[in-house]
Amino acid sequence: MRSKLKVMLYLCITALMFECGSAKKTTQNEGWETMFNGRNLDNWTTKIHHYKVGDNYGDTFRVEDNIIKVRYDHYEDGFNERFGHLYYNRPYSYFDLTLEYRFVGELHPGAPSYTLKNSGVMFHSQDPNSMLVDQNWPISVEMQFLAGVEKGTQRPTGNMCSPGTDVVYKGIIDPNHCINSSSETYFGKQWVKAELIVLGDSLITHLINGKNVLQYTKPQMGGGVVNGYDPKIWEEGKLLDQGYIALQSEGQPIDFRNIKIRNLKGCMDPKANNYAKHYIKSDPGSCIYN
Repeated sequence: MRSKLKVMLYLCITALMFECGSAKKTTQNEGWETMFNGRNLDNWTTKIHHYKVGDNYGDTFRVEDNIIKVRYDHYEDGFNERFGHLYYNRPYSYFDLTLEYRFVGELHPGAPSYTLKNSGVMFHSQDPNSMLVDQNWPISVEMQFLAGVEKGTQRPTGNMCSPGTDVVYKGIIDPNHCINSSSETYFGKQWVKAELIVLGDSLITHLINGKNVLQYTKPQMGGGVVNGYDPKIWEEGKLLDQGYIALQSEGQPIDFRNIKIRNLKGCMDPKANNYAKHYIKSDPGSCIYN
């Protein structure tokens, strides 16, 4: 309950969900950092199934027109389970992540049918350098992005999927690999804004176009789906309170832009030089004094 109140207060202050009066622009804009410079993939690392860390096979992840594009036109054969992830080079624990995405083009031949208009962003992920060559997905939690396929058939986006993990949903560890959000279905090539607010190993909130569509708690190692991982890193039931963030590649072309993050863990001592009002998790060791 305390975590939910923190998120509600945070959203209220930043004027994302509730009309609580005008907040100062300095508070609204404070702490936001751009993760993607619009020119290249500096500060990002690729890991594609069947390849070593850093091998961006077929130029899968590329930059054009200030957009990170996921494409497969340089693949010499079928998809061959080349599930890929583009990792930001810094781990986070408490954070607010925003980005925009749109699906384009056709599913690459040989990609699984379930990956049609399907992608996502992974978080609380293991370090890509700990992934073996033939590990298919990272142990992580995913904010899944989907688009509509058939008119009249609902296909929500901003869902939760759990490769190698479990989460607590509605008071119990949910037995399903994915949990649907309450979002509407988005068709075509329209840009959709996704937001992910993560409070360590407690509350996680998904928002789509500014609307709260899903909440759950206690991400932890468990479940299945992930194959080929190093057994030394596996701890069943271990709560995941931090990790890496990665954009996904599963066979469907997709574009990402305006990727920004706000670290919510930092110095909360007003006497410190680096005190900031937007922090909601105290990190006394980060405080800097004269």
